[in-house]
Amino acid sequence: MSGISAAPCRFAHYFAICGIDTDTGLERDELAALYQWLEADRQGRDPATAATGEDFEQNPLKRTFKSKVLARYPENVEWNPFDQDAVNMLCMPKGLSFRTQADQHDPLFHSFIITKEDGSRTYGFVHTFYEEVTSPQICSAMQTLYQMHNTQSATANTPSSSSSSSSMDSLASSLDEADPSTSLSHRAGGYDSSRDTLYVSKALCLIVPMPFMHACRRFLSQLHRAVTSATAPPLPLESYVHNILYEVPLPAPGRSLKFHGVYEPIVCQRPGLGELQLADFPLAEAFSLLGVENLVQVFTCTLLEMQILLYSRDYQRLMTVAEGITSLLFPFQWQHVYVPILPASLLHFLDAPVPYLMGLQSKEGADRSKLELPQEANLCFVDIDNHYIELPEDFPQFPNKTEFIQELSEVLLSFGISANTGAPPRTRTSPGSAPGSTPSTPARERKTVSLRQLEDDGRNGNLAGDELAVLELLQGNATLERLQALTKRTGVTVARVDALRAGVRAQGTEGQGGRTAVEGEELRNAKLNVQLREVFASRFTTMFADYEAFVIQSAPDLESWLTNREQMHNFDKASFLSDQPEPYLPFLSHFIETQMFATFIDNKIMSQWEDKEPLLRVFDGRIDKARLYNVRAPSLRSSSYQRCSILKESAQAIEQRLMKIDHTAIHPHLLDMKIGQGKYEQGFFPKLQVDVLNTGPTSNKWSHRTATAQRRKDRHRQQTEHLGLDNDLKEKYMQEARSLGKNLRQPKLSDLSPAVIAQTNWKFVEGLLKECRMKTKRMLVEKMGQEAVELGHGDVNITGLEENTLIASLCDLLERIWSHGLQVKQGKSALWSHLLHYQAREEKLEQQQAESPVSNVPERRKSDCSVAMPSLRVSLIQDMRHIQSMSEIKTDVGRARAWIRLSLEKKLLSQHLKQLLSRHALTKKLYKRYAFLRSEEEKEQFLFHLLSLNTVDYFCFTSVFTTIMIPYRVVIIPIKKLSNAMTTSNPWVCVSGELGDSGIMQIPKNVLEMTFDCQNLGKLTTVQLGHDNAGLLAKWLVDCVMVRNEITGHTYKFPCGRWLGKGVDDGSLERVLIGELAVPSGEEDSGRGCRTPPLQRSPSQTRRISITSLSGRGYKPTSSQIQEAIGEAVNNIVKHFHKPEKERGSLTVLLCGENSLVAALEQFFHHGFKSARLFQKTVFVWNFVEKAVAYMESADQMGDLQETAEPLGMTCQSLCRYVNAINSTPRNIGKDGKFQLLVCLGARDRLLPQWLPLLVECPVIPRMYEDMALLRDRTTVNALIGVLETLHDFPVTLEASLVKGIDL
Repeated sequence: MSGISAAPCRFAHYFAICGIDTDTGLERDELAALYQWLEADRQGRDPATAATGEDFEQNPLKRTFKSKVLARYPENVEWNPFDQDAVNMLCMPKGLSFRTQADQHDPLFHSFIITKEDGSRTYGFVHTFYEEVTSPQICSAMQTLYQMHNTQSATANTPSSSSSSSSMDSLASSLDEADPSTSLSHRAGGYDSSRDTLYVSKALCLIVPMPFMHACRRFLSQLHRAVTSATAPPLPLESYVHNILYEVPLPAPGRSLKFHGVYEPIVCQRPGLGELQLADFPLAEAFSLLGVENLVQVFTCTLLEMQILLYSRDYQRLMTVAEGITSLLFPFQWQHVYVPILPASLLHFLDAPVPYLMGLQSKEGADRSKLELPQEANLCFVDIDNHYIELPEDFPQFPNKTEFIQELSEVLLSFGISANTGAPPRTRTSPGSAPGSTPSTPARERKTVSLRQLEDDGRNGNLAGDELAVLELLQGNATLERLQALTKRTGVTVARVDALRAGVRAQGTEGQGGRTAVEGEELRNAKLNVQLREVFASRFTTMFADYEAFVIQSAPDLESWLTNREQMHNFDKASFLSDQPEPYLPFLSHFIETQMFATFIDNKIMSQWEDKEPLLRVFDGRIDKARLYNVRAPSLRSSSYQRCSILKESAQAIEQRLMKIDHTAIHPHLLDMKIGQGKYEQGFFPKLQVDVLNTGPTSNKWSHRTATAQRRKDRHRQQTEHLGLDNDLKEKYMQEARSLGKNLRQPKLSDLSPAVIAQTNWKFVEGLLKECRMKTKRMLVEKMGQEAVELGHGDVNITGLEENTLIASLCDLLERIWSHGLQVKQGKSALWSHLLHYQAREEKLEQQQAESPVSNVPERRKSDCSVAMPSLRVSLIQDMRHIQSMSEIKTDVGRARAWIRLSLEKKLLSQHLKQLLSRHALTKKLYKRYAFLRSEEEKEQFLFHLLSLNTVDYFCFTSVFTTIMIPYRVVIIPIKKLSNAMTTSNPWVCVSGELGDSGIMQIPKNVLEMTFDCQNLGKLTTVQLGHDNAGLLAKWLVDCVMVRNEITGHTYKFPCGRWLGKGVDDGSLERVLIGELAVPSGEEDSGRGCRTPPLQRSPSQTRRISITSLSGRGYKPTSSQIQEAIGEAVNNIVKHFHKPEKERGSLTVLLCGENSLVAALEQFFHHGFKSARLFQKTVFVWNFVEKAVAYMESADQMGDLQETAEPLGMTCQSLCRYVNAINSTPRNIGKDGKFQLLVCLGARDRLLPQWLPLLVECPVIPRMYEDMALLRDRTTVNALIGVLETLHDFPVTLEASLVKGIDL
């Protein structure tokens, strides 16, 4: 809490009283009026008329009237100026409320928080009670309103409120539904001033710099008790207020403090510098309200910076859960909008397109299913009162979640709190099942009733009764007793019973230790709080134990770091992730992209130049300590669960502080007051004397301490201002550096004119645009790698996991943009809803234009090489239909995400969205005027940022939806000049990809194009093409085969350039072709300069033809080029295996494609090869291999090989066996195909380096090779053997299409 350290050491800054101002009388709540104005504006009615009309339809006792801050003491505190509007709004979020004697009017307690611009926080604690209205004017005004209300409701027989599907309307109505408990008496008689007593709410509020909730609650309730008790308090109330404002200091870190309320002493304590910071809200209550598992899920959503909306009738519950969750984030801090209590007038804030944590008050009887929220794609909805949560789709689980929940449950159980309350979490599914409509079984109702009793018990501080009952039940049960005796004999303990016994025993002793039940309860709460938080903290200490090693410290000084903050890479994410256990990755890869993690790393880097941020200091201390205790090298990457080891110590520290009080504040005493003032009147809070409360005592030892500290601070500030960087500038940089999506840490609660709301939305628009710029830039840099950015190409260095995380966060950003400023909410996904509107309009237009079918969508031209491949029409609607036909996707949010992925893969995201937004009338109908999508200039820039993503190849659709059926189109392109385009034989084709193959498919005779449906094959790798050699015209010269995925439009080219047929070329009837992704020529030039490097190509036509001497005058590489090519090919294979498994790509391409191992070895064997023989009959390298093998076999039979060394003999046998197996395969692969297969099998089985010497030694060599051939140069051959041996370290696996039919 950055603000606290600066604030001087007073326990409380202000004491304020809010209530009705009897001078101005009953005033309609302005905020309610503003709210109506907003609603009218949103629905397109004239706002002016809406705001003027009085609202007589509503029961006056239910209407909101304006409350005021009636008094505050002192007038102002310089280091924490009083924000009157905010305090008034948060003390009474719904304004004044009236009651009669017939209604319940028990006092209520709640807390609130005000976050300032710089992120510092102030806490408010409020005690609200009902005071009798004595002013006759107000009573008669209420009477008049009642009469008007009665006549109004008599005349209006028609239902007054028209139902509207508007999100904010339904929010409002759900908030305004009547409390059934109160409405009955009024319906009977209403308010009659002659008969009824009128009461109005009044709030007493303490504003403090630190969340000492228990202490403030006790002080305020004692103050209220003094007003209502029959006898006057010992001293005038001014004495107690003066005492807490001026004479009670903040406890020093690691110390405890005792001060005095009206009747009893109050104790509080503050953690030391090495401990977790103060968090006084009872975590036990948060856990029992939600259940352990639900709370862990909400905690995970918070860590991943989703939008979190808490929903409860009770303000204090909202605060308890919000503060509980944020206190568990240590060492991280929530960086976004944080409003645990959202006043009704600020409902439009739910429209905020940024991560937020907000609390919304529900009305009794309000139905969750009626609560339409502006955006739900990324929302975690927490219904506190019904103990259930709704989670966003597909978010990653917290690492070791099961063991973690188990450990937390055991801590709760050791304090006697059962851990298994809370309904199971729901993920958003089909729109049919309304979230609020769970069947209410008697058991469920019983559970909630017992839960409420449990909590009420908790508030009164006597939870032990509940535990005793459980223990008695267990002890009274004979079967259980026998079981326990049995387990004891076998050495097993029943942990839960033992824990209960211990808990009950401990409480027994506490009670005797001279402490009141309340103090016992507070100590217990504090101990439980700290133990639960330690379990959470220890998860982060183990998960991020080595984070420091990955922090990149690149700036020489603070100033240069701050100025270049945006361009800098602060944390080596890829290396960090590669060091983590596999199960942690889905969570961690998302988490390290969050703002809270970025800020944590920023703080770490800045700690070289300035004091460490307090949370960071504690965290680093923990890590150092853990290192001392165990050198954790072996356990580094293990995902085994490490339990928290310091639970006992942490609880003892607190217990010791509370047992031995370090400091007692001055007792309240009589002040120098005028006689006769501060008169006591039971039931009424008196008007306090301003003069004595506005100034503190002049001489007071710790106020003197404050003054000297302040002087020292001023001196220090002047020094730092003279040093290097001006503080304001630094603050500005820091704000900018962190402002991503966070320009609005906190809504301003004070001035809420429509102009301010417009300004707020403008900030949102700017924030969204900036976030879009950062995200697209990050996606590009990650995808292309550092070299790629400098050179325009380079190795792809992004992990599949990281890419997925970035794309998921882009999907989330688009959903937030599309739900900003929505007029009417439909469905959970705003983007998909917009697309459906667009689709409906376009289909209607299509029907109208059915007579004249003219396509006005620009066709995307393909390059000339794919003349025969008909072009794929670019159509947003068609892409939507593909997604709609996928039965695997069940929800709108899922469909929107799939559509984004598909558009990104097709490089059409920007174009599609531009087209979607070009229908201005539709955008206008769906969005308010301040919405992002209606800010023309920002929208253009946004589309431009998205356009930059076209420069890289994504496979984010193909690689995620692996089980869907995809239509493929195959086109075979023959070389017509040199062969007949038609063939009498029966051709067939088999397409293989990273995920599988299509199986062999017959191609109808003389048809060069076919389509087939097949389960997603992934990126395509090979095509097997062949025929059965039937008929007269069986020979076929094929240029290439084109295959296109008809959904993503990815087209692969499989070059061939060879004959298929007996007695021509190498006599092959089938070929395995290696694919490459074809780049369409129409592709935007913006991306041409810096594409992702192309995939390896398959052997080009020229090389193939020159090798087979079709032309005889081919390109002949030099010996040094050949050696270089072999080195390069082997190098590529080694690099392939050094990449993480998920991003390796195709090994087949590296073995058999262009510039591959086979290609390089073919060149090696062709060097100096006497290929053209007599009568031009072509001789192939395979002929040489066969001759060599034949020689070895005959030599073996004659016994020549017997003398050779044993291993050499074995090698001979292996070579002969492989060559014969290849020759006897039923497949009709040609001689080059056979050579390719031999090289692949030799590489797989690590035999190539052993075979080479055999071929070199063979006497066939001089007959078939010139003297200068590389194969006859011993040094070159030895070098080649050395290079090939480097492949022995890697497991080479061959694609099924290569080795089909080989029997070894």
